[in-house]
Amino acid sequence: MGGALTWLTTGSNWSGSGGVWARLLEHLRYTGIAMAIALVIALPLGALIGHTGKGVAAVSGVANAFRALPTLGVLIVLTLWAFDNLKGSLTFLAPSIAVLVVLAIPPMLSNTYAGIAAVDPAARDAAKGMGMTGGKVLTAVEIPVALPLILSGIRSAYLQVVATATIAAVIGLGGLGRFVLDGQKQQDYAEMVAGAILVALVAIIGDRIIALIGRLVVSPGISGRRVREKAATLETVPPT
Repeated sequence: MGGALTWLTTGSNWSGSGGVWARLLEHLRYTGIAMAIALVIALPLGALIGHTGKGVAAVSGVANAFRALPTLGVLIVLTLWAFDNLKGSLTFLAPSIAVLVVLAIPPMLSNTYAGIAAVDPAARDAAKGMGMTGGKVLTAVEIPVALPLILSGIRSAYLQVVATATIAAVIGLGGLGRFVLDGQKQQDYAEMVAGAILVALVAIIGDRIIALIGRLVVSPGISGRRVREKAATLETVPPT
């Protein structure tokens, strides 16, 4: 661990095209692209299924199948396909992003569906009684109520994607995985451990940011914070 800390505090390891800052930006780029694509696919699909109750078995089966896929094996197969069908940087980038998207979809899809489906039917009926259309009920009632569970799925997907994005280095791409892979090849264990620490920090910081966003956008009444805060207040007030 001491060697890794020395490596991390050496200025030359942070600069240049192969330095920490450059690799960090690459890692965040892969993660951001994959998360954005997965969000566009999983959130609308999960919301639609949760709202209508149709296609639950089919989508559940697909999500479970995605979870069972061997990530490294899929990456290699897609890369071999890309060699014959893609050109330029997409030859390596597209397979890596595709694997990360497949990894990110299941938790987002499952949590979005579960959150929407768990909304109290009485709340739906009340909204319809006020004249809301199905789409309005979804956006004004179901999604706000389901938001804590949806954000939980996004956090889970983010952690998996950040950790798995390290395998992009296996097929010659950058990212923080380069430090792990290069350190292993050169038997530079300080670099390996430093790379792992950086990945863990990116995962933890990103997770905390998503959690903070959740506290800002989720109603205290829905998240339960208001109830907990009132309970804490009652505990601190002396009996009269």
